[in-house]
Amino acid sequence: MIRTVVVDDDYRVASIHAASIDRIPGFTCVGRAHTAEQARQSVRELEPELLLLDVYLPDEDGLSVLRGLNAEGTAAPDCIVITAARDLGTVRTAMHLGAVYYLVKPFGLTQLRNQLEAYRLWRQQASGTGEADQETVDTLYSLLRGATDHPGTGALPPTMRKVLEAVRSSREPLAASALAAQLGISRPTAQRYLSELHRRGALELDLEYGSAGRPVHRYRPATR
Repeated sequence: MIRTVVVDDDYRVASIHAASIDRIPGFTCVGRAHTAEQARQSVRELEPELLLLDVYLPDEDGLSVLRGLNAEGTAAPDCIVITAARDLGTVRTAMHLGAVYYLVKPFGLTQLRNQLEAYRLWRQQASGTGEADQETVDTLYSLLRGATDHPGTGALPPTMRKVLEAVRSSREPLAASALAAQLGISRPTAQRYLSELHRRGALELDLEYGSAGRPVHRYRPATR
C-alpha cells in the first residue's frame, strides 16, 4: 500500500481527497494536515511515501515545505502538488523541487484518481534494478506526462496515440472506416485500436442504427 498524507488548508477538501485515496486500490491515506507545521510533523511521524500537497497554507507555502523536506538529507516522500496556483513561476519551482505532478484546482475526482493510478504504475515500473535503456526511460517519463488521460493511455504505441488524437480532434464521432481513411491504415487496424481505447475508458461508443443491418459503431472522447 502506498502510504499517503493529504496536506490542504481546507478541511472539507482534505477529507474528500482522503476518502478518494482510500477507495483506490494500492493506496491508503494515513494522515491529513492543514498547515505547513502539521505537514512536517506528519512526514516525521507517519513516514508517508506520497504527499498530496497544497501550495496555499496559512502559515507557510507548501513549496517551502517541499524544499525543506528535500534539504533534510533523508529520503523525502514523493509529492503531487494540488493547488489553485496557476502562475508559471510556481509551476517551475514545483518541478525544480521534484514534484512528480502538478494538479490545478479545481479538478474532478476522476482526474485525481487517474493521476494516482498513473503514479502507482510509475512506481512499479521504476522500482526495478539494473540499467535502463532509453526506451525504458522514455516510458517512465511518459507514464506521468500522460497521466491526465484516462488510466492506461499515458504510454501508448504511436499508432494508437494517433487514433486517440484523431478522435479527440474530430467534430463528430468517428467510425473505423472514416478513421482508417484519414490515417491511412486498414479498417481492421483502426477498429482494433478504437476497441482497445474504448476498453481503457479513453473513448465512448455511440451506436447508430440504420434501416437495416448491424449498427455503425462511432467513437467520441470520453467525458471526465
